[in-house]
Amino acid sequence: MLYLALLPVLIWLYLMLGHGGFWLVGRLLSTDDPHAAVPARVVAVIPARNEAAVVGRAVQSLLGQDFSGHLHIVVVDDASSDGTAEVVRAAATQAAAAERVTVIPGTGPDPGWSGKVCAMARGVAAAGALQPDYLLFTDADIHHQPDNVANLVANARRLQSDLLSSMVRLTVSNAAERWLIPAFVFFFLKLYPPAWIASATAATAGAAGGCMLVRPAALERAGGLAAIRAAIIDDCSLARIIKRAGGRVSLGLTRRAHSLRPYGSSAEIGRMISRTAFNQLQHSWLLLLGTLLGLGVTYLLPPLLLFSGSAAASAAGLVAWALMSLCYAPMVRFYGLNPLWALTLPAAAAFYAGATVHSAWLYRCGRGGQWKGRAQDSQG
Repeated sequence: MLYLALLPVLIWLYLMLGHGGFWLVGRLLSTDDPHAAVPARVVAVIPARNEAAVVGRAVQSLLGQDFSGHLHIVVVDDASSDGTAEVVRAAATQAAAAERVTVIPGTGPDPGWSGKVCAMARGVAAAGALQPDYLLFTDADIHHQPDNVANLVANARRLQSDLLSSMVRLTVSNAAERWLIPAFVFFFLKLYPPAWIASATAATAGAAGGCMLVRPAALERAGGLAAIRAAIIDDCSLARIIKRAGGRVSLGLTRRAHSLRPYGSSAEIGRMISRTAFNQLQHSWLLLLGTLLGLGVTYLLPPLLLFSGSAAASAAGLVAWALMSLCYAPMVRFYGLNPLWALTLPAAAAFYAGATVHSAWLYRCGRGGQWKGRAQDSQG
């Protein structure tokens, strides 16, 4: 029992000291004056499917950038049925910037392509005529503060990045979001430590798809978006091919952009995870079992040990839970929450374990990768 109780303590000591400092979320992208950057030509590519509720505000936030370079926006309407294209045109007209916005009508993905990646590829093709220095892949629900694009370009130049992505702030407006959203970002950074992503000697490659600045030449060297045509987890797949082709990849957290999409309940957050979790595990039932065991030992065992009846085991469980909470505390602080939320990470891990199992079940039933009415990741 004591040896088992010490295992999560050792795991958390390793995660704190030897896992790339992933939990030190204070390592944001530089906040230096972004206007020091040399002006650049940027084309923002927004894939949008039934995003009428948010895409207008996202487009207007880009049109309102304080940016000394040239910024053009390409919105690819991915067979929307809610008037997404009309909302985009109205937003551009209201901002008196219709000439800076191109709307491409879509009829759905080509055979063998996932919907989002196909829409992104159509946007890239349209952007080519503008000869951009950078492509900015951003989602239809992302609001950019006025200096965000300038800051991205400045950081890309400073870091010499071929792919620079920033993890935007997600909403934490209700109890479910406060419980699960910071944990989601924490788990993501644990899978993809930014220090390892930036290291040329580490194989780790990851990106946050809501805001990715990419050099077109690097994308072309990596084989273009056709190289990840069927990807469901498009952001990390893109980072992987660019890094394998010799490109530099960087990831950081930012307060300069935030999501406009609220998650009204834990069920909605669970569906977000279920869409891609089993794909992340390469559809391996063995990896699923290993993941569940790892989550159990790392996150659930420490609080359970408090009821073991053994003083030594209970003490070890308390130490592991304290180390876990210390690691999680910077993320809780980043989201401006009460520090006591750091104690809820075991419960969040249990929730995500359940969502991962649900993801595997959806894949088995032919309903995996569901997004806006499409099942894109199913067995057979």
